[in-house]
Amino acid sequence: MYKIIIAKILRLFPNKAAKNPMINQPPLKIKKDFVVETSIGPTPVSLYYPLEAQQKKRPVYINFHGGAFIMNDKNMDEPYCNYLANETGCAVLNIGYVKAPEYPFPNAIEQSYEVLQWLKREADDLDIDSEKIMVGGQSSGGNFAAALCLYLQGKQEKQPLLQVLSCPMLDFVTPYAEKPEPSKLRARYPQVANFLNMSYVPEEEMARNPLASPVYADVNEDLAPALILIAEHDAFRPEAEKYAEKLKTAGVSVQDEFFTGCKHAFTHLGPKEKAQEAWQLVSWKIKEVSVD
Repeated sequence: MYKIIIAKILRLFPNKAAKNPMINQPPLKIKKDFVVETSIGPTPVSLYYPLEAQQKKRPVYINFHGGAFIMNDKNMDEPYCNYLANETGCAVLNIGYVKAPEYPFPNAIEQSYEVLQWLKREADDLDIDSEKIMVGGQSSGGNFAAALCLYLQGKQEKQPLLQVLSCPMLDFVTPYAEKPEPSKLRARYPQVANFLNMSYVPEEEMARNPLASPVYADVNEDLAPALILIAEHDAFRPEAEKYAEKLKTAGVSVQDEFFTGCKHAFTHLGPKEKAQEAWQLVSWKIKEVSVD
């Protein structure tokens, strides 16, 4: 119960990433909101269509927002979903996944898989191409994007065309105190960050599950190609680098980009020039893999 109380208190703090978007929000062709029924519960999703009207089925990019597994909502990423839709010509699906500690591992992953199945079933009505699906996210959202690809691999189902992992949190096994935290305050009090672990993976065997900690997954060359954005001053930098090397060793196509002078979640918190560079890179990669 105490974890739920603390999480609710943390959710009351202003979301700095939502207050000052790093990019300008261009006009949309249309935004559609849906509630998808899943076994985890009703799931709100938003689908963004680009400004330019075309008469063909669009590729779709599925976005997972960040929030350390316990905070924030999909609306914080609306400017970025809007941007990616217009820059790439793709539709962008933004998922309002469930949060820990009320919904610990693996609820959000199973929920996301069911949303993916809904997206494929409704593809014709949604004017999207179910053969051209990509996934991506930032921080905890990067974890979910990577985990969804691994979940599909385990089911021997078709992989997305791309997985975009931005400052991903990929290792619940390594104690936070052993991670290179640049903030002296957080480095001194790692138990604060450890609260996130206790909320999302309350049992030790959960932390070691490769769907929670993808750096420990067995992967093969059939896994989705990856774009991995790595910030120089990020406590989660080693696990992002480790996962990039694991994928490369397995024969997966990986583009890992290192952003000097940047901290965790820089795509949402700045510096603005670096954030814009990152979002442009994501849009280029989406177009590269989705355009015939």
